[in-house]
Amino acid sequence: MANTTRPATPAGGLCVAVAAPDEEAVLRLVLPLLSQVDVVEVRLDAMRRPEVARLRSAIRRPLLCTNRPCWEGGAFAGSETERLVPLHQAAACGADYVDLELRAAPELRRELLATLASTPSRMIVSWHDFDSTPTAVALADILDRQADSGAHIGKIVTMAHAPADVRRVLALLELAEQRRFPLIAFCMGAAGRVSRVATLALGGFMTYAAPDGAAGTAPGQLSVSQLRGMLRTLEGRA
Repeated sequence: MANTTRPATPAGGLCVAVAAPDEEAVLRLVLPLLSQVDVVEVRLDAMRRPEVARLRSAIRRPLLCTNRPCWEGGAFAGSETERLVPLHQAAACGADYVDLELRAAPELRRELLATLASTPSRMIVSWHDFDSTPTAVALADILDRQADSGAHIGKIVTMAHAPADVRRVLALLELAEQRRFPLIAFCMGAAGRVSRVATLALGGFMTYAAPDGAAGTAPGQLSVSQLRGMLRTLEGRA
């Protein structure tokens, strides 16, 4: 069933993804970049003691909170119940987005959606493959499951080893448009870098970049300055 009942979700644009051990380190990386980005993702799984309220008050941009588990490429090793606590807190503190994996238990997703229902926060339901890119049929099935999950936005990111991998992932954007379901879709790795730029031009909801001078949170991630420069060139503003 098409996802047609929710109000339109404005596109996220360029998101800087930050993984740092504490609030001070996060802010050192983020604050100089606020004029260049549209969204800030804070990886709570990288922090010793996440304090979302402090981050929300200091970061004057839409805030995305992610608490990625070890089983999907993150650093959080505790129980699933423990992992979702800061995501519920993030919604209550005014985070604009929270990210929850499609592989997470459906009952936990329903509980988080119930919390979000009384807030402006929106859920990104994400799926990652750090080794390869599935077939077009498998990718379309993942998109269908995301669109039917109750989440507001989907995210499908795979590892590209060849141009054909990139084409399969970017083709999902047309399917998502048909379903009226906002989708983040691009590829990791050197072969996938082009998709991090192309996805926005093709209707993708958001793309991710690393803070200038800092390590990225995924293979093949470009820096904010690199990605912003490429986007400006595509827009004819170079």
